[in-house]
Amino acid sequence: MTETPARYKRVLLKVSGEALMGKGSFGIEPQIVEEIANDVALVSRSGVQVCLVIGGGNIFRGVAAAAKGMDRAQGDYAGMLATVINALMMQNALEKAGIDTRVMSAIQMSSIAEPYIRRRAVRHMEKGRVVIFAAGTGNPFFTTDTAAALRANEMECDVLLKGTQVDGVYSADPRRVPDAERYDELSYMDVLSRDLSVMDATAISLARENRLPIIVFNIHAPGAFASVMRGEGRFTRIIETA
Repeated sequence: MTETPARYKRVLLKVSGEALMGKGSFGIEPQIVEEIANDVALVSRSGVQVCLVIGGGNIFRGVAAAAKGMDRAQGDYAGMLATVINALMMQNALEKAGIDTRVMSAIQMSSIAEPYIRRRAVRHMEKGRVVIFAAGTGNPFFTTDTAAALRANEMECDVLLKGTQVDGVYSADPRRVPDAERYDELSYMDVLSRDLSVMDATAISLARENRLPIIVFNIHAPGAFASVMRGEGRFTRIIETA
């Protein structure tokens, strides 16, 4: 039986920092990183050009630190450094899986990552390398969701995928509200008007302005990324509706 081919040529996968914690409340669970890397490797080997943005909330959150009195800009810069740690962990796991990668940072740190240059990032992907974008946008007051939407547009990706802890977008957190409604498809305006906490409003607006489809799925389901690439499994699509 021939495997169904992927629907997309170039994609950006956004993985939250919390997704790397496993069952812990802080830090990184190496097995989880390895599982996600293996799924990304499977998609990359199928011929899809893949880039990633990984959050840093498993290590540090600038917003939470600001709420406790830390300067917001300083807190956000610390959060950007947390994303670099996660990016290096994912790079290591991907290279163990046999996938050539590049980490590109919005904040210059030439000893461990390349500076972000759009045309260079595109060239890396054209050569079959997985590119991991670290340090968000390089600016405070912007989340890694916004960084993901920005990079996906800059890379001219066909779709932005957000790997979460649940299998799509719900009216409330289904882990806390068992009867929360699950959506198969939403418009950008649905997400904004209903204040659905799938991505921040800036990221949704940026996707809407550029007609960038968003797919939300459970990153922890075995082979979920590869399944979504074939249009299979459970996920929510966020698109522009007529």
